[in-house]
Amino acid sequence: MHGSIAPEGLLRIEDCLDADGGIVLPPGVTLISLIERNVTHVGDAIAFRYLDFAGDGRTVELTWSQLGTRMAAIGSRIQQVTQRGDRVAVLAPQGLDYVAGYFAAVQAGRIAVPLFAPELQGHAERLDTALTDARPAAILTTRSAAAAVTGFLESVDAARGAAVLLVDEIPDAAAGEFVPVPIDVDDVSHLQYTSGSTRPPVGVEITHRAVGTNLLQMILSIDLLDRNTHGVSWLPLYHDMGLSMIGFPAVYGGYSTLMSPTAFLRRPQRWIRALSDGSRVGRVVTAAPNLAYEYTAQPGRPDSGEDIDLSNVVMIIGSEPVSMAAITEFSTAFTPYGLRPNAIKPSYGIAEATLFVSTIGPEACPRAVHLDREQLSLGRAVPLPADAPGAVTHVSCGQVARSQWAVIVDPDDHTELPDGRIGEIWVHGDNVAPRYWERPEESQATFNATLRSRLPVHSHAAGAPDTATWLRTGDLGVYLDGELYVTGRRADMIVVDGKQHYPHDVEATVAAASPLVRRGYAAAFPTDDGVVVVAERAPRTRRTDPAPAIEAIRRAVADVHGLAVADVRLVPAGSIPRTTSGKLARRSCRAEYLSGGFD
Repeated sequence: MHGSIAPEGLLRIEDCLDADGGIVLPPGVTLISLIERNVTHVGDAIAFRYLDFAGDGRTVELTWSQLGTRMAAIGSRIQQVTQRGDRVAVLAPQGLDYVAGYFAAVQAGRIAVPLFAPELQGHAERLDTALTDARPAAILTTRSAAAAVTGFLESVDAARGAAVLLVDEIPDAAAGEFVPVPIDVDDVSHLQYTSGSTRPPVGVEITHRAVGTNLLQMILSIDLLDRNTHGVSWLPLYHDMGLSMIGFPAVYGGYSTLMSPTAFLRRPQRWIRALSDGSRVGRVVTAAPNLAYEYTAQPGRPDSGEDIDLSNVVMIIGSEPVSMAAITEFSTAFTPYGLRPNAIKPSYGIAEATLFVSTIGPEACPRAVHLDREQLSLGRAVPLPADAPGAVTHVSCGQVARSQWAVIVDPDDHTELPDGRIGEIWVHGDNVAPRYWERPEESQATFNATLRSRLPVHSHAAGAPDTATWLRTGDLGVYLDGELYVTGRRADMIVVDGKQHYPHDVEATVAAASPLVRRGYAAAFPTDDGVVVVAERAPRTRRTDPAPAIEAIRRAVADVHGLAVADVRLVPAGSIPRTTSGKLARRSCRAEYLSGGFD
């Protein structure tokens, strides 16, 4: 427990562990109670910093005391226009007003709904879906976004009567009007809307118990027990990983430095410089998907002579599946700046489990296995040499978090599969949400699955109650040598003649087939007429004849996967829909193709 000594009055991690080392939240401990502890005992310490690249480039800071005042002030106004249990949606730009508003809604005894301002291009439908579903009684935004928000709300019947509060115009003096509300650990903290990569977004009911448990699971798994650990994040605050990055400081007393996703996309060096600044004063943790690491490896490299130190950085990479190419490319670019071989942590998570499920050990380096493509299509993980024909790379997501279980299950007969067999990943633990918001049938099917049988020996369900209910993640995975590998999503699979083909594997073949294809921007999906590929053109190829590329793609997919491609569409950059977290939205892409959107 090196570094786990807490200042007087703050949470001690060891107080959250039972005699067997399992995670048990002490009575009354919630994220809000932890913030209140920090306000009382380390009020003058920094809680959050925001690097405002959209304005004058200054850094804005909030101490714990200031955060406590802002939460109470905003919370008092929320209480005046809503009732206990009402939903309060956050439609604010990225920044400290978003952080204070989100926490204020939870502290006020309401259910927070972290969303985004309508200015986020290409995601109006997702915002409409979430607001219609949640039916918020109040909307939190800022003066700068107010016009866009009120204009958007006029088109959403379910939110038209909601009170709109401008959090940056609520005075600190309003804090005196806040009425403390008792919070039970099994109350719903917030609705986390899913990314919408395989279906329309749905609201996951995340309880206070799930939030606290999952944060402790992450801290213990990644060894963030040192109190001099800080966070750096550009992830959107409506995303589950972004929310976790503002939850960490409440538990261990450090601070998080935030910036906007746009600031990162425009100049990824900003992320690297913020990590370097944090690395000089202590450990610093960050998280991002595959695309961010790939993107940063080129334009994110420091300028010549720039003093960058990444020697104290822990970097979580969470995508389904994690890309070894992204890890290798990033490591090659930044090892000269002190990035350690064990700095990058491939991890697996899902919104329905609050976020975090597994990661590699604190001292472990990323590792991959190479599996036989033909055997993968039959549901078996058979290792091959890296250079063998048909070898497909898969990255280990390590071990499942403490007080959490993940089993590989035959999705049809609900029996646990042995190591080496691919099946659906089922998860159990106090970090798992109880249900979807107002979707009883879907909730029953997703959150209340039961195992018909466990393996008699070496069961990954060992220690979970015999009566346990399980979360069906919809993800496919396999255990090899005690480590979890995520192989893909059930809903995305291309099934032809009884064989399962992973779309990301097909998409990698497409990208390698022709330089006309923009890497990471191809989608493969099944239709009644056969497999269809939609691929974005690489930069500076708009005038290039697509016919040779289309033929090369057809030939490569046939040779490598034995699949006949019914249609190939090469489209301009930005044409393929993505989720708000950057994942390929294959469901939306397929729907757009079938409706003639790429004609």
